[in-house]
Amino acid sequence: MDRRGGMLCLCKKMTREELLAGAAKIKWWHQIDLGQGVITPGPDPTIERIEWLGLPEDLHGRTVLDIGAWDGAFAFEAERRGASRVLAVDEFIWAGKGWASKEGFEFARRALNSKVEDLLMDVYDIGPEKVGMFDVVIFSGVLYHLKHPLYALERVASVCKDQLILTTHIDMISVKRPAIAFYPGTELNGDPTNWCGPNIPAVEGMLRTVGFQRTSVFKSSPLDDVDVEDVYPGWATFHSWK
Repeated sequence: MDRRGGMLCLCKKMTREELLAGAAKIKWWHQIDLGQGVITPGPDPTIERIEWLGLPEDLHGRTVLDIGAWDGAFAFEAERRGASRVLAVDEFIWAGKGWASKEGFEFARRALNSKVEDLLMDVYDIGPEKVGMFDVVIFSGVLYHLKHPLYALERVASVCKDQLILTTHIDMISVKRPAIAFYPGTELNGDPTNWCGPNIPAVEGMLRTVGFQRTSVFKSSPLDDVDVEDVYPGWATFHSWK
């Protein structure tokens, strides 16, 4: 038995031809190594993005929650690094509200014979009574898609026991005080689902407000040579601890 609906996954290992044929039918975002030389053809530079996360190399004995999982690359990587339990959560993509679906996650899980759990849930509905508590929470590429970023971070903090890894688009970099740009239309990348662009002080301040005692910028795009009037100036990864 496992936590994916009751039955232990004893999936027959797919052949390389089956992996190629199955992956070709799916609209991917992540690039996931499925083995046998097959990497899913997503446009996202996932290998580099995993490095940008700064995920601990050894996760043995630790539990991990991946919020906004999409195809599940970060969740599967956490499992590969030894996490004792991994839960992947998504709502927008898995519910079919975007241009992709949950097919990528489900196919990758079968191909990898993975025990990563899944739950269709909006970030605003996350809480310890619904998902439990986790040692490490990954919250990557989600914050700037939200109309209520501080409330979302409250929900994220409520299920994090130790470390949060957060990656987000940032804006307002010329402002030294905490500030958040608001995108009421398609100002950011032509995408109406992008709602806000916080600067680094705003992210640090929000994380402190929701209960994280220490936050550091793990990695960010170069900011000293960008046009401060550009609506897409950069991104940053934050590591926070309770």
